[in-house]
Amino acid sequence: MVNGYSLDPHPRANFAKEQFAVVRIPRVKRERVPAASVEIVEDFETAVAQANPENKFYPAKVVGPARSSEGTMLYYLIDIYNYEA
Repeated sequence: MVNGYSLDPHPRANFAKEQFAVVRIPRVKRERVPAASVEIVEDFETAVAQANPENKFYPAKVVGPARSSEGTMLYYLIDIYNYEA
């Protein structure tokens, strides 16, 4: 559930799930990002290892993908991890 909305159309459906990722975002204060800006990775350590904050790539936990009302595939940001490289 993100911001009070369930992304799964049915309780037994397994479409949108929480995953670790590296996301490219222009600013950290965002709620959702286009799927093209998200690279799903195996675990938190991989996300941190592949992150590059100087170039706007951040380790994150995301849920998705989900289709927006405009038809775009999006991931919702659950958490963006701040760390010292």
